[in-house]
Amino acid sequence: MTQHNGGPRWGVAGTGGIAHSFLEGLRAVPSARVVAVGSRTAERAEEFGVAWDIPHHHASYESLAEDPDVDVVYVATPHPWHHTVALLMLNAGKHVLVEKPMAMNALQVTEMVAAAKTNDRFLMEAMWTRYLPVHELARTLVSEGAIGELTALSADFGINVPYDPDHRLFNADLGGGALLDLGIYPLALASQYLGELTVVGATRRLSPDRMVDVHTTMLVRGENGVSATLECASRTALPGRAVLCGTGGWLEIERFWAGTDLVLHRDGREPERFHRPFRANGYEYEAEEVALRLAAGERESPRIPWSESLRLAGVMDQVRDMGALTYTRPTVKAVPLG
Repeated sequence: MTQHNGGPRWGVAGTGGIAHSFLEGLRAVPSARVVAVGSRTAERAEEFGVAWDIPHHHASYESLAEDPDVDVVYVATPHPWHHTVALLMLNAGKHVLVEKPMAMNALQVTEMVAAAKTNDRFLMEAMWTRYLPVHELARTLVSEGAIGELTALSADFGINVPYDPDHRLFNADLGGGALLDLGIYPLALASQYLGELTVVGATRRLSPDRMVDVHTTMLVRGENGVSATLECASRTALPGRAVLCGTGGWLEIERFWAGTDLVLHRDGREPERFHRPFRANGYEYEAEEVALRLAAGERESPRIPWSESLRLAGVMDQVRDMGALTYTRPTVKAVPLG
């Protein structure tokens, strides 16, 4: 793989807000270099490229996939495009970091993993929260027994967005719904500590047109026997707190999905507060993980391996099935690239 200053040459597929956030974080990675951007229109590609001083502007994702100067592509499109664009890049010989959720369902994730294997390319779900310093600390504290034996977990992520059927959060054709967009965060946290998850129950409130969920609550049980209560919402602001409870205390992370602060409560002691700030905006850590694995010649990250991304997609499928909430086959399988 051709590199610049020891790091991969990045391409970006998509020019929305998440792409801007990723590139802001990437600025804090000395070895990283962004050489190309692709969009569905020449105007968007050029505007984004000029803003970030990117030399190659591509008016289609196909053109980006054919760019010989690109080593790895960050897929920052809306959810329904993840599967199609990732397959395009993998089949063109590019490594891929795809924004979470990895795809619309477990079938799509299975096909993406198969393409990565066939083409011997790296593929990772961009679950940026997992790499944040405060979560590194939380994992260490739990593994060292700071709260005793883990017995329960809870996490929620909810925002209050005015209802607009054309907004991506409420439009099924854009992969809308609180579960896919926000619920992946508490689910990924639970998976990290509980392992394989079994959905015990789920409730949801639907949008006015009854096309997507605006509030979903899940009860899951892990392979270690620990249960978790998880919640996500797009029309209700929630505390955004994660709490891990054990036989000797508990720890809590405020705004866990983008957290920098942790409070450890141990039985019989005063609370201990920890602050772990970002170097930039937090996205730099997942980019460093990609560079680390590529330099080692690896094709998946042990921090969020393909098996876990597939497992998380399967859990979300189960939760949607419980409420008969489905996406049309054209939405799921045949989103155009044009």
